[in-house]
Amino acid sequence: MKKTILSLIIFTAMTISVFADDKQEALDFFNNYVKSANTYSPAITEMYSPSAKIIRQVVKPDGTTQDVNTDTATYIKQMKLGQAGAKLRHYTNNYTNVTVTPVSNGKYKVSSLRQPSGESYKLKTYMILQKQPNGKWLIVEEMMQTKVQTLLKYAKN
Repeated sequence: MKKTILSLIIFTAMTISVFADDKQEALDFFNNYVKSANTYSPAITEMYSPSAKIIRQVVKPDGTTQDVNTDTATYIKQMKLGQAGAKLRHYTNNYTNVTVTPVSNGKYKVSSLRQPSGESYKLKTYMILQKQPNGKWLIVEEMMQTKVQTLLKYAKN
């Protein structure tokens, strides 16, 4: 009986340790993402799964929102085009209220508030990260709110 209880305690401790390690790795990945994005590193394009779900949630002037979905390839292409202008303007984002929660199947959701440089407002954002069999973390889903109204022309009604 003592061996069974001891084995159960050891198994539980190991499971909690692995969970804590993955949660910390997910947070470390997010912090690296923020650093890469704010320094316009080309490495950011490799942080997305090729089949990631990308959602831009446009916050309209009346406060309502509308989702604009795109695929990873299109998003990365747009990101590369926008980086030149952003770099000239020294555009960055500051993230606060960062939380990491397990979702399922080794996936973690990192939620935060994003404050674009030069703005006083904060916008909701989240990314779902998944550790790959090779140990690399990738973004498999991302949602960022934006006030950029021109994105609405890409919305599918």
